[in-house]
Amino acid sequence: MPTLTPALRQEYQRLFDTCQIAPARQSEVNALAGRLLDARDRYDSVAAPLGLPWCVVGVIHAMEASLGFDRHLHNGDPLSARTVQVPRGRPRDGQPPFTWEESAADALILDGYATWTDWTLPGILFKWESYNGWGYRKHHPHVLSPYLWSFSNHYQRGKYVADGTWSETAVSRQVGAAAILRRLAELGATDIESHTTDRKLAAALKKSGGALRYAPNKVSPGGVELQQFLNQFPGIFLREDGKLGPRSSDAYRRVFGHYLVGDPRA
Repeated sequence: MPTLTPALRQEYQRLFDTCQIAPARQSEVNALAGRLLDARDRYDSVAAPLGLPWCVVGVIHAMEASLGFDRHLHNGDPLSARTVQVPRGRPRDGQPPFTWEESAADALILDGYATWTDWTLPGILFKWESYNGWGYRKHHPHVLSPYLWSFSNHYQRGKYVADGTWSETAVSRQVGAAAILRRLAELGATDIESHTTDRKLAAALKKSGGALRYAPNKVSPGGVELQQFLNQFPGIFLREDGKLGPRSSDAYRRVFGHYLVGDPRA
């Protein structure tokens, strides 16, 4: 099993910092992120006692149980009985039917989340990829794991369609965990930090003619470049669509100390 080396840590950070949701999938990912935010308190009630970020539990719930609160977090089996699929017979303590909370805590403890302490962005992605398996890295390194990157610019095609059965043309129909986390970060719902270094401000100013203005309903010249520049700073996660609306202006204020010209809050 791989370890979280400095090189792998840098790779995860770079991929997350440059991750953009595929345009055709944005509405689907937005809806999913909204459902996670609606249930945030419930996720936090399980996450906080174990020392986890709430979003880690929420994303696992999306990946493993399709957000069903009548399902085991382990594998999506019904809470009316112990799990039948792997891992079988969980939770071992207590009697069914189980509450979602007690089953979720059992799943997280079983998978080592209660003893994992690296909740940086690379630490989270490493933990998720480790859970899903390293087959992509070992045998098909030209394809980034769809478990993480499906529905983003980092994944197009190629997947295991069954245990040990690879298809070069099959396309994952499940949103990737990293893509969900990226959208939550864009919404300001996480405290994960970004650390890219490629600066874009000069290009943004040149394209805009030196006049970057608040414009939430249209794509501005230099808008994408400005968002790319702002995304370099810790805690800023903008969708790079060129529309300089409230979130772009908020990020601009964090970096420069004032809102974009034309922002009614200025």
